[in-house]
Amino acid sequence: MADQSKNPSTNVSRRSVLLQGAACVTGMATILATNIDSANAAKLPQKSVAYQPTPKGDRECSNCKLFVAPDECEKVDGKVSPQGYCVLWQKV
Repeated sequence: MADQSKNPSTNVSRRSVLLQGAACVTGMATILATNIDSANAAKLPQKSVAYQPTPKGDRECSNCKLFVAPDECEKVDGKVSPQGYCVLWQKV
């Protein structure tokens, strides 16, 4: 069996591995950021966010950060009731 430490094609430096890893991470971050921006542009169907026309306790569309008076939401497609609720609810 030949000594692999003398064959330069099988030697991989720590630096080259780290540089390749950094390039991969940077590329993935760019792809994810692009996908997040695309996802934010499209509104979600009411069914996919478990929208209901009644509140859940003190949580309702009218006191949600995403609510746009009188009957819209920044993230949910279609008209929503100010007394409605969905899983995207965020405290104002």
